[in-house]
Amino acid sequence: MAQKKEPLELSEDGLISPEVGAWAEDKHRLVALYASLFSSGMKDKWDNRVYVELYAGAGYARIRESGRLIAGSPLHALLVKDPFDKYVFCEEKPDKLSALKVRVARHAPSAAAAYVEGKCDLKVHEISAEIPQGMTGNTVLSLCFVDPFDIGIKFETIRRLAEGRYVDFLITLALGMDANRNYEHYIREDRLKIDDFLGANDWRQRWAAAQWDAVKFTRFLADEFTKSMATLGYIPPQFYTMKEVRYENLRLYRLALFSRNERAYKFWSEVSKYSTDQRFLFD
Repeated sequence: MAQKKEPLELSEDGLISPEVGAWAEDKHRLVALYASLFSSGMKDKWDNRVYVELYAGAGYARIRESGRLIAGSPLHALLVKDPFDKYVFCEEKPDKLSALKVRVARHAPSAAAAYVEGKCDLKVHEISAEIPQGMTGNTVLSLCFVDPFDIGIKFETIRRLAEGRYVDFLITLALGMDANRNYEHYIREDRLKIDDFLGANDWRQRWAAAQWDAVKFTRFLADEFTKSMATLGYIPPQFYTMKEVRYENLRLYRLALFSRNERAYKFWSEVSKYSTDQRFLFD
């Protein structure tokens, strides 16, 4: 496989650079492309554009298979053509957050960036406080990237961030690499991870019915999550628009956009057109 040139000048700095799978680089680029379209497209329509990332990481990462250093999604978002007016980064691990601060200062020293240390589900009040409150004459539109390693994001966190705000969400739905792999564990009545993920505790009854129609568990969860987002006023996206990321024929996750405005889905469609040359397969 041909390697793509890293657009940022990266160098070893002695700070933490977590290992990630080779597919992560393409995910970062896909998010960066959408963030660029979003920020440029909305710059003359909103007074403030805010980029929020709930699992921000360290700013750099290292490809597990090759050891190559790559830029994380925060740096890509910081260096879009028309930067956001503010950035809010949440990261649970103190060493990762410290490294991110150093790298943001190095690559985007003029960026208005706020940092929240801790698990996003427990720090949602602090994250919300960093997002300016929109009002007449000072409108605010946010893009929130939610990129957990599993289906650990709580729907209540999404609900609280969306409440009373204009926020688009780009969410990694780890349906293959987590939900499907841990199916037998998650469907137990005493396990609440999917309850928290969907913001509902009656999904097992619907899953029992869905199995009669030969619905796959991953598709069921994607549909259920979409229904939960619809309760917040988000336009339900078509399943096929949720970009499936695979690696060596393994179905890993889907990258899904949720917006209350049809224009956002047009931007996402543009991303689909321009991402056809990605190194890994996007359906």
